Amino acid sequence: MSILPPRLAIVGVGNCASSLIQGLTWYRRTGSTIGLMHPEIAGLTVGDISLACAFDVDERKIGKPLAEAIFAPPNNARVFCADPEDHGARVFAGPIGDGVASHLQNFDESHRVAASTDANTVTLVDVIKVLRDTGANVLVNYLPVGSQKATELYAQACLDAHIAMVNCIPAFIASDPTWAKRFAKANIPLIGDDIKSQFGATIVHRQLMALAESRGFTIDSSYQLNVGGNADFLNMLERSRLDSKKVSKTQAVNSQLKTALDKEHIYIGPSDYIPFLADNKICYIRMNVRGFGGLPMELDLKLSVDDSPNSAGIVVDAVRCAALALNRQVGGVLEDVSAALMKHPPVQHPDAQAAQAMDSWIVG
Repeated sequence: MSILPPRLAIVGVGNCASSLIQGLTWYRRTGSTIGLMHPEIAGLTVGDISLACAFDVDERKIGKPLAEAIFAPPNNARVFCADPEDHGARVFAGPIGDGVASHLQNFDESHRVAASTDANTVTLVDVIKVLRDTGANVLVNYLPVGSQKATELYAQACLDAHIAMVNCIPAFIASDPTWAKRFAKANIPLIGDDIKSQFGATIVHRQLMALAESRGFTIDSSYQLNVGGNADFLNMLERSRLDSKKVSKTQAVNSQLKTALDKEHIYIGPSDYIPFLADNKICYIRMNVRGFGGLPMELDLKLSVDDSPNSAGIVVDAVRCAALALNRQVGGVLEDVSAALMKHPPVQHPDAQAAQAMDSWIVG
């Protein structure tokens, strides 16, 4: 059975969008399966994903072809495909809302967000028109952390334009019962919230915590500290925008334990912005546990990854699952897919169980 391939609308043309768009062309041209959890989903390869349009608020990106805009400042993701295809997609002005932290306009040219005046006049109606005119059928939300109101506007646009939504940030839509019911009533697929990295800090941390507990150890305390030099870390210098991020990451790790740690004994969250790290993210994990005879054991781990490609490997699965759900006319939150691919899904499952459930859902 032929499935209509995903045709993406991307909200937020930052590093994550850059890695994703480069990757679509790289996999299409090379035919490689390196770095993919699912080379095919219902017959769809990564190269079958196309681009419809994008939205941003930065004047250096608005109006440009998408393949050009992904390399504009302040983006600093690693370039592994210098001439990506964008299928004629371009960047439209999106509404600012709460999508830009105030301090982001006060940095030097290479790091600040140059908010366009055009973005101040964009409405929900404008967004819906672009989605319909460009033939998008899946929207990927890459807005900065803390953009709850802006994310809700794009969620409403998906409902009105009848396109699926993949919510990659910790603004709670799929895990909010009200929004989940609205997508179910409209029979529109929704995957969220807060994309996991393919092999990142949270997935490694939760696996280690679950392993220690399964081997009979008692976990006394643990922390996860992350530093990086991309716009995501720069945005999170405004600590008021971090509440949902900390909830999402902490719950993702705690959910794997039979007895969750209280907030006094677990700390998970961004630590600081270090410009010269660029899109490199460095994670430090510490676990204090007790084993046989109550004797202590300590674990310290350092993980260094390119941040944006690490999420792109998950997004290519999410958007193909969204397309499959559209083909099956299945709406509402895709719970098995969300549990496998997101940090803060409506229902948490152990990672192996979630992956198996998603694979079963794909087969149908």
